[in-house]
Amino acid sequence: MTAPPTSVTATVPRTPRRRRPSQGWVPRQHGAWAMLVVPPVVGATMAGWTWRHALLMAAWLVGYLAYHAAGIWLRSGRRARYVRPVLVYGGAGVVLLAALVASAPRLLLWSPAFAVLLGVSLVASLRRADRSWWNDTVTILAAALLTPVAAGLSTSVVAPGRLWTATAVLAAYFLGTVPYVKCLIRDRDDPRVRRVSVVYHVVVAVLGALVDPVLGAVGALLALRAVVVPWRWPRLRPGPIGAGEVLATMVVTVAVLLRV
Repeated sequence: MTAPPTSVTATVPRTPRRRRPSQGWVPRQHGAWAMLVVPPVVGATMAGWTWRHALLMAAWLVGYLAYHAAGIWLRSGRRARYVRPVLVYGGAGVVLLAALVASAPRLLLWSPAFAVLLGVSLVASLRRADRSWWNDTVTILAAALLTPVAAGLSTSVVAPGRLWTATAVLAAYFLGTVPYVKCLIRDRDDPRVRRVSVVYHVVVAVLGALVDPVLGAVGALLALRAVVVPWRWPRLRPGPIGAGEVLATMVVTVAVLLRV
């Protein structure tokens, strides 16, 4: 009696599949999209939507794709295989930006601020420090500035106090996601990052309460999350973390639009 044939797949251990390196076409930082979309949406909603906002969103998102591709190209040591997405996205971004500036030349007033922030971030990519705290801070500040940029494209005027308060609240929220997410994924074994996250969220909650009770309540919930989630679920997978970030971003956005 012959023995049954042995399956090769049953005897040879499976090797984990490696993630293919990004070629620069599709960003893998899925959490960045909320940070990119929310500030211009808030600014446009506060001031009133116009057709220029569609052009702004297109130029901004394509510009992000070009920035992401350029970052990969710089980190790779400027290898030729990463050049194509830089050229494609960069060319499309230049065309969209030119059309946007032609429709609203006053946007050029923002160019020095964005040039500095972009330059600092590209230096971080060149030094392979794109996931550093300071680079995260720079990119978040650039995204938050889209709130007044979008508001400036409308025909109506928003009170500067309201506009910059909304900008500051969004910047404070997204800056808080940096230590919070790091203490759940990259720095989950570093208690110092967890403490930074908790202290930061408590301070922001107190400051938010000084602006509006609803903002203070939202800040308190985020501070409670910063305490409970890393303690109760220290090995939480990226999927649930991302879902929680989407929900938190929606709550913060509604609170800003209703209360600021």
